[in-house]
Parts: sequence; structure tokens; C-alpha cells
Amino acid sequence: MTDSLSARIELLGLQLPPPSQPIANYVNQVGTQNRLYISGQIPLVDGKPAFIGRLGEAISEEEGVKAAELAALGLLAQLSDALGDDLSKLGRILRLGVFIATTPDFQRQGAVANGASNLLVNALGEKGRHVRTAVGVCSLPSGVAVEVDAIFELLP
Repeated sequence: MTDSLSARIELLGLQLPPPSQPIANYVNQVGTQNRLYISGQIPLVDGKPAFIGRLGEAISEEEGVKAAELAALGLLAQLSDALGDDLSKLGRILRLGVFIATTPDFQRQGAVANGASNLLVNALGEKGRHVRTAVGVCSLPSGVAVEVDAIFELLP
């Protein structure tokens, strides 16, 4: 398997988007010691928020999975920006946080979060396996259905 993240993404029939830019007073990534923290990423299509609405209301579970995949692609774009597309510097994903805008009765957050988890494992192999939190919330930035953040382990 190649150490080029963009090549791995292309093998999945996908393309890394350009890394998004912060929309408020924060930075997209912070590296310290052997960790890289990446801020929450939302699903974007052509740089615009996609999948607007809540699961259990305007967004179906299948659409939620797609939203999670798109948000995970945003994470990988940030990772590529930080590492220069070189996965030999990546130890693994340590933690994935998945936030899902839902109605109070929606209970399949884990299934939606699998969209992000599956994409990351498919793209990164064993380096993509992670611990995860999937949380239902009442709303997210720009009204999107899903937001993901992550902590990565970096190799010296």
C-alpha cells in the first residue's frame, strides 16, 4: 500500500478536497509532541456546507452516512496538509469524535458515525482504526447534519 494519502483516496474512487479554512477564531490543526489535533470538519461540496438538517427529520440515515464520509474526507484533507501527503509520518488515528444533529428520538448515531469510521479505515488501513465517540446534538455549525474531529498520533 502506498504512503501517499491522495493516492489511497483515489484508489477508493474519491478525491481529497482542498483543506477548509477556519470560519471563526481558531486554527484547523495543532501539532504538539507526537499528536496532531484537527478541528471539527463539516461536510462540504464545492466548499459549501452540505447535508443541512437533522437526522430523524430532514436527513435520512443514508444521507447522514454520506455526510459523515464527506466530513471525514475533510479530516483527511487537513491531515494531508499537515503531513505533506506523506503517511509514513502517521502512527494512527487515536480518537475520532462524531457529532450528529438529530431529533430527540433518533438513536442510530453509531450507524451514521460508521460513515466516517469506515472511510478512514478504508483509506488508512490499520492506521485508521480508532476509538470513537458518536454524540447526538440539537444543532451544528451552518446547520449541517454531521461534524467530525480527530486526534492523530505522529511518528518521530
